[in-house]
Amino acid sequence: MRICLLTVGKTDAGWVREGLETYSSRLSRYVPFSVNEIPELKNASSLSKAQVKEKEGELILSRVTAKDTMILLDEKGKEYSSSEFAKEVEKLISGGKNIVFVIGGAFGFSDAVYARSDGKVSLSRMTFTHQMVRAIFVEQLYRAFTIIKGEPYHHE
Repeated sequence: MRICLLTVGKTDAGWVREGLETYSSRLSRYVPFSVNEIPELKNASSLSKAQVKEKEGELILSRVTAKDTMILLDEKGKEYSSSEFAKEVEKLISGGKNIVFVIGGAFGFSDAVYARSDGKVSLSRMTFTHQMVRAIFVEQLYRAFTIIKGEPYHHE
């Protein structure tokens, strides 16, 4: 069982990349973890929002297998406390399948990606940049594993 964070676009901001690397490294002590970046579309400015979502959706779906559990990070997803999210992660990993968490592009996901998904998670009702979500989410995933293992990182 592996966990992958699949993102549309590369991590440009150095401080985000540093945070992402820090928590990815910590997380890899608990589970095989990787970040897979889908390059941004070329000539996206000549496409409509719907066309961008469709093309990005095709690229997302090409990186996910039928055996993977695919969870979207989406504003319409379920919100969890850190402890609740840890319980959800524990359920997901007990299934034994690879888990792919997906951060889409600026316009969201295509209907095909929503149809294929196995769930949706919202980090907050607030809006964050797609760059920031990467570091925030990986920190929360790391936090979930420390909660699962009963380690003192998380305080309640």
